[in-house]
Amino acid sequence: MTTSSLINNKHLLWRAGFGAGINQFEDLHKKDIKSLITDLFKEETFIYINYDTPDIVETVDYMNDKAPAEKKKEMQKINREQNEELNLNFLDKMVNSKEQLKEKMAFFWHGHFASRVQNPKFNRQILNVIRKNALGNFKDLLFEVSQAPAMLNFLNNQQNKKDHPNENFAREVMELFTMGRGNYTEKDIREGARAFTGWGYDKEGNFVERKKLHDEGSKSFLGKTGNFTGTDALQIILEQKATSKFITTKIYKFFVNENVDESIVDKLSQNFYQSNYDIKKLMMEIFSSSWFYDKKNIGNRIKSPIELMAGMMRTLPMNIQNPENLIVYQKLLGQMLLYPPNVAGWPNGRSWIDSSTLMLRLQIPQIWSGLRPLDYRPKEDDDLDMGLKNNTNTLTKSFKNPNITIDWARIEKVFTEKNVEDYLIQNSKSLDMSSVKNFSDNSVKMNVINLMSTPEYQLM
Repeated sequence: MTTSSLINNKHLLWRAGFGAGINQFEDLHKKDIKSLITDLFKEETFIYINYDTPDIVETVDYMNDKAPAEKKKEMQKINREQNEELNLNFLDKMVNSKEQLKEKMAFFWHGHFASRVQNPKFNRQILNVIRKNALGNFKDLLFEVSQAPAMLNFLNNQQNKKDHPNENFAREVMELFTMGRGNYTEKDIREGARAFTGWGYDKEGNFVERKKLHDEGSKSFLGKTGNFTGTDALQIILEQKATSKFITTKIYKFFVNENVDESIVDKLSQNFYQSNYDIKKLMMEIFSSSWFYDKKNIGNRIKSPIELMAGMMRTLPMNIQNPENLIVYQKLLGQMLLYPPNVAGWPNGRSWIDSSTLMLRLQIPQIWSGLRPLDYRPKEDDDLDMGLKNNTNTLTKSFKNPNITIDWARIEKVFTEKNVEDYLIQNSKSLDMSSVKNFSDNSVKMNVINLMSTPEYQLM
């Protein structure tokens, strides 16, 4: 098996998942791409992400202004614990699930359909909707996300009523979730908002169409006229070829290259539209194409913080005693699951790297291996977890290492008689191994730690 096969295999596993797992390194150089792709597209029984912290019995609205302070505090604490569990359970799926592609697609959609609410039940529901539909049909995904209480709450559609339309939801659905700017007018936003009037949710968090609040009048939307409902509006949006182009372009930038090859994206987009938005077909076409493995597409993407952490956790078999501290690392590095900065989701590329985050990224392998302490603190003015203030104590009291024990004997066994850099670095030719070895004692352990501490390891 050639070196180029190993490079292609690493490339596929990083882009279609979170890198090779420890059990895949043994014979990674012998695998052929077709069998790896087949494995990536295998589906297992769907398992919901949940939390174990029991819910409070909500006999009173503890979060309203008149609720007693201690009840409010108790509710906030439980919300925080449940959101933390969801966050860590999602991260755990990325690290340990056999369905790497499904979880990677879920991670992509989690940033695409960005919402940020404090209610853990709403977060659990939208997260599982995204995971369940991650490789399914974009139409189903769009409809289910658009009717999810988390999204309706986040984009104020609960307040969208006839005679007082709220345009927030209609605007973001077109601008960020489907067509992109330039493919609709301000009038389309106004008329779309009227179509979505009455869409909301009940106390239990079930989607409801509140007929009395729906504007029954005629609407002109994206070139069509009729008494449209929210369902009609989404259907008309999906009929626009601009929707297929926008989604395909975003997927190409995330999975292939931030510099778009227009001719390739045009073809992918046409096929995606003709397949009636079959996500699995689109991804299969991308990963099976020879251009996906072009040199210019390999090792050109900066790993996001979650990709970096999940990738390290897949490579290093570890036991984590204080997993809640992993949320601190997400926070410090700028990407906290369930907590995107805004409705546009996380930015990508160079935005992940600034002087403080780069330094921490390069030090994490040593910190997690117990070779150095963590000398960082989150910004004091920031809400540390899930938008709830005054709760930094729970996460910062054991603020050094999340108490990780790494099975170095197993790593030693896997990498003995292998050039570790060929397996851990995407473009190992760009790496100056002599300087890496200057800091090593020639042990596999120090080689792994030092390679993961290089700027080259930040790329995938």
